[in-house]
Amino acid sequence: MRIRAAVLEDFGQPLAVREVELAEPKAGEVLVRLVACGVCHTDLYTASGADPSGYAPTVLGHEGAGVVEHVGDGVTSVAPGDHVVTLFSPQCRECVHCLSPRTNLCLAIREQQNKGFLPDGTTRLMLDGEPMRHFMGTSTFAEYTVMPEIALAKVSRDAPLETACLFACGLSTGLGAATNTARVEAGSTAVVFGAGMVGLGAVIGCRLQGAERIVCVDLSAERLELARHHGATETIVGGLDAVQAVLDLTGGFGADYTFEATGSVAVMRQAVESARMGWGLCTVAGVAGKGEVLEVVPRYLITGRRIAGSSFGGVKGRDQVPEFVELYLAGEIDADPFVVNQGFELMEAQNGIRSVLSFG
Repeated sequence: MRIRAAVLEDFGQPLAVREVELAEPKAGEVLVRLVACGVCHTDLYTASGADPSGYAPTVLGHEGAGVVEHVGDGVTSVAPGDHVVTLFSPQCRECVHCLSPRTNLCLAIREQQNKGFLPDGTTRLMLDGEPMRHFMGTSTFAEYTVMPEIALAKVSRDAPLETACLFACGLSTGLGAATNTARVEAGSTAVVFGAGMVGLGAVIGCRLQGAERIVCVDLSAERLELARHHGATETIVGGLDAVQAVLDLTGGFGADYTFEATGSVAVMRQAVESARMGWGLCTVAGVAGKGEVLEVVPRYLITGRRIAGSSFGGVKGRDQVPEFVELYLAGEIDADPFVVNQGFELMEAQNGIRSVLSFG
């Protein structure tokens, strides 16, 4: 079928809306009509050419939500008409990682996905008669996409898809960092560095876990105000003295839990140094550039602080994303203010929280 898609033809260039050929889904695959898609900094990073593992041409996008149109042989978990959220982090429910509660890093299709292919090692996309690789197994900057069944989370039809797409990446990453990775305890103190989508998700997650004090650190007064709306009890304007500000707020000890959600290794170090002596846990949810190094003074670790990484918040997507959407529908997560219907330019300007593309 012929579809329209926003194609990254070359790094550093604006995306071009092109007609692309999309093949029918094979066994275990699903054709999804996309209704909305978030624009993530990972898309920007790849489009810029800064990612050494990036490739072009491709169709970017991984924060999609839409409606199932057609399913391939053997697909049982979704059917035509179902509303789904796309998952760059799949869940086969069978590999050793999926069967373990300790990680969400499914192994089933990881190797082919990283190469830009679907599980059988081929692509469903053609541009000007030539095969074109997928992006993160999703390629959601398009009217339609074909994806593996194991990379789709079936969600309630009551949730607007323009909001549901936010749970495909950033919002779930922050929520899961607090609820899955850190497992924040009720009555504790938490500090979140960064008030973008991931950071605000972590603020919400800490609130849902019952943290008594939630401090948010960011450079933007607008974002800090939004953090308060979502549960932050205190805010700090970021900068070189952020660690001292956290220590001043916590009697000199630091916070029980800290979260880094900016992708800056300098801020990651601040998050480590803001964690409490004895038992503080720093959860790193931001994604640094490839090759960047986090330098940590060993003394901070010897005195009891710990560091944990959190990919997609430890969320097992097919199971937990629908649960997060239900929390949104119950009013526990106010995701609607995050939706801004503008694209890459807004993200590059560091304004707003998440840009959402709607497909008419």
